[in-house]
Amino acid sequence: MPRLLAVFLTCVASAVLATGAAFGIVAALDATPEQQNVPLVTFSNPPAGGTSSTPSPSAG
Repeated sequence: MPRLLAVFLTCVASAVLATGAAFGIVAALDATPEQQNVPLVTFSNPPAGGTSSTPSPSAG
């Protein structure tokens, strides 16, 4: 009987430990601040005339 009780208590303790670890990990991940969505590369606006900067081939 004592061995069966030890097995039962070990199972209960491991389940409690696993549940606590899971809740701790979730709490740690929720505690991290959100990162801002800032683009790493920005492009300048195209010219107002709509012309491209690359020369077009001329016909002729």
